[in-house]
Amino acid sequence: MTQETHQLACQLASLSVFRGLLEKKPMALLLQLLKCQTDPCEKLSLMGAFVYSLAESGCCFSDFLTRAVCEDENLYVKSIARGQTPPPSVEANAQAELRLFSRLTELNAQTLCASLDDAGYIPQFENHVTDFVSVYAQRMANIARYGYGVFATAGMFRVEGQSILPVEAADDITLSQFIGYESQRQRLLDNTQALVDGRPAANALLCGDAGTGKSSTVKACANHFFDQGVRLIELRKDQLFSLSYVMGRIADNPLKFIIFIDDLSFNKNDDCFSMLKAALEGSASAKASNAVIYATSNRRHIVKENFSDRATSDDVHHSDTVQELLSLSDRFGLTLYYERPVKRLYLDIVHQLAQRHGLQMDENALDLQAEAFALARGSRSPRAAEQFIKSLL
Repeated sequence: MTQETHQLACQLASLSVFRGLLEKKPMALLLQLLKCQTDPCEKLSLMGAFVYSLAESGCCFSDFLTRAVCEDENLYVKSIARGQTPPPSVEANAQAELRLFSRLTELNAQTLCASLDDAGYIPQFENHVTDFVSVYAQRMANIARYGYGVFATAGMFRVEGQSILPVEAADDITLSQFIGYESQRQRLLDNTQALVDGRPAANALLCGDAGTGKSSTVKACANHFFDQGVRLIELRKDQLFSLSYVMGRIADNPLKFIIFIDDLSFNKNDDCFSMLKAALEGSASAKASNAVIYATSNRRHIVKENFSDRATSDDVHHSDTVQELLSLSDRFGLTLYYERPVKRLYLDIVHQLAQRHGLQMDENALDLQAEAFALARGSRSPRAAEQFIKSLL
């Protein structure tokens, strides 16, 4: 072990602010590698494992480290996010550790294995000198855009148990891909802009016919505002009991959040009903000030009720109960209705999709086949138009 690697090992082992990085495999292996004084075979084995652990970062240590540092949740970044000044000791420790990370990006395989010149081939890795003091200062100055922790890693997230995880292969749909429904889309954009600007923003219900682009509109909206600090967290209806947990996780975060509930509907005795009702009514325990709830439903009145329920009810104040169930949708401050397109709009969507995909076909023949395709599926919709065009490619 050289004096330099010994010093790096000691400093890395003493991390306090960014200590969570040592739980990540590449950092744990690097520390073992820096401390290793055993036989060459053991050191080469650690070197191979270290390089292998960088596979998801393109075998580039500096890329891995940049991502890990920016994602780390620690006292320093949480203080900055709350608009507070970190304690002087925390500030000093953070700056010292950032300088250490900069030194680590100067390492190469030969430096780490300086004592193994006669060991043959040494596994290589990429590393680019990075000034972490400057990089991190920029992140902190724009923390409302970049966020921290898991929310710095992606734009869309899902909930699994007590964890919020990035969505793999998230939908990258953009607003430019839509045809029709401009008014509904603009109202949702304006509402989301209000959230970004810190102005009052309404919870929104996108309801109407299937296949009209309700869910895609919400995702495209989140993608549009990603660079302005908006993130989307998707909850299934059966996960509404996790809503208060999610709100608690994001309450102090400088980012803005869309809580997305797709294909929402309830039976009248559904236990999740009250959880959503509390959030929509602004209960302090169920709603974060930096979040809105966007839900989609094929039903204008989200709660399913049968006429037989009314006929057999023994509820003394049954009319009040009925109104409570039916008024859940009214608790959304913004309701956007997506109706099935008329023939003219449907064919317009078909024509624009055909042009977008470079499909050369006589327009009359295209219209006849598009209509036949829609009739076979029982309805005209943007989804049917897209499926029809794809069937011709």
